[in-house]
Amino acid sequence: MTVTRPYHHGDLPRVLLQAAVTAIEEAGPAALSLRDLARRTGVSHAAPTHHFGDKAGLLTALAGEGFDLLAAALTAAGDDLLDVGVAYVDFAVRHRAHFEVMFRPDLYRADAPEVRAARERAGAALHTGVATLPPDRAEPGEARTDALAAWSIVHGFATLWLSGALPPDVEADPRTAARTVIRRLFPPP
Repeated sequence: MTVTRPYHHGDLPRVLLQAAVTAIEEAGPAALSLRDLARRTGVSHAAPTHHFGDKAGLLTALAGEGFDLLAAALTAAGDDLLDVGVAYVDFAVRHRAHFEVMFRPDLYRADAPEVRAARERAGAALHTGVATLPPDRAEPGEARTDALAAWSIVHGFATLWLSGALPPDVEADPRTAARTVIRRLFPPP
């Protein structure tokens, strides 16, 4: 009789995704390899391929997870545009690896249903904050443009923060600095 030992990782896809986050934080998404993830997690070189197919499959799962995390963070921020914007920057800082993958659709299957659905949830949460802008602030029907402007501001700020491209005299806390910028461009009513 052969005794089968339980698989030592339990949830290998989760373990591989976490190893991918670590690897991306160290060297960026372009340097990620399934072979390295297998080595990091102590599994065969074929194991990541078995679960994700290829690097794009793994990054697709990571992007979907990232958009889900972003949607949750934006929803938890409430419906105030300022708080939603700060939550966006906070997400980027706390989940840098996800953020670096999510907005690089050339790295993953952006049309995958789970990614599209998660991206739509995140977009809807951002639009909720935009909906709180005073109605007399802009021309009717400009909500889409306001949403694009708000996203551009917070995404641009987050990207500049992560790349270290902001001037050295900017506030040391990304949330505080983001709040100042967002408030300036989208002042409260």
